[in-house]
Amino acid sequence: MRRVLLGTALQTVLTTLLLVLAVLAVLLAWPRTPGGSVLPQSMAPDAALPPAALVAVLVAVLLAGVLALGISTWLAGRRADRVAWFIDTLGERAERLGPGDPRPVPLNSGIEEVDRLDAALARGAEQGARRLASERDFAADASHQLRAIGQVERLSGVVDDLMSRTRSGAETSPTVSLDSVLASLQREWQPAFAGARRSIHVRGERGLGVRATPVALAQILTTLLENSLTHGRGTVEISARRAGPSVVIEVADGGEGVPAAIAPHVFERSVSSSGTGLGLSLARDLAEAAGGRLELVRARPPLFALFLSASEL
Repeated sequence: MRRVLLGTALQTVLTTLLLVLAVLAVLLAWPRTPGGSVLPQSMAPDAALPPAALVAVLVAVLLAGVLALGISTWLAGRRADRVAWFIDTLGERAERLGPGDPRPVPLNSGIEEVDRLDAALARGAEQGARRLASERDFAADASHQLRAIGQVERLSGVVDDLMSRTRSGAETSPTVSLDSVLASLQREWQPAFAGARRSIHVRGERGLGVRATPVALAQILTTLLENSLTHGRGTVEISARRAGPSVVIEVADGGEGVPAAIAPHVFERSVSSSGTGLGLSLARDLAEAAGGRLELVRARPPLFALFLSASEL
């Protein structure tokens, strides 16, 4: 920037000097008198300079100065506009440069300070992108590990609950708030779906109570959510409604669904036990243990429905 200012000042001085020298050259090229003087006879050294000639010389010098000032101002304005354009461009790049954005083409302005700032912005954007990518990978890994731990703990709870009910001979499941279970599952699974650029949307009636243990209901819905995350596509729609003495919980997404050859056998253990989940077979068994049922209502796009007995909270 200092070199630009010095260059502009030097151009101003040189322009002024050249114009003044041009005026002097015109005066020196004035037709000479027989005595060899550049000035007319009436303007010889031994004669007084006529007022009109003096005014002409002063006007010529003044015009040369004004012209030099005008040219210098124009040159300085062009330099200032150029510097301002580079600074505005840097400001726009600073606003656009976010983590993950591609590195722009270097400005190569020829102004050392501007080019250094441009390079620093590009390096900062690259470093920010690398840091954010690392943080995203860490968050995804952590979310996966925490989800796996949560599923193991939930499975342990399901097993303990089934064994406890078997020992006690209880045939009726307790009442659980469907809203609380759905809210907990949405919080648990939303990061994983967000990482796949998908989301979970819960709608329908509120304040419903169903006959099931919280761990069994959570595990059934977890199986459906994991199945959708692995094989489905688009937003997962979870809806709840009351149908007579039952509460129907439907889980659907926009994926291709279940192939026609597999649809009749989707709840068989040999078909549904593959993958990382507990499988649709166990989910159906848990639904039946709670006095309900789990069905594949529509194969393409997929729609699963869980039917449980309604209960007052």
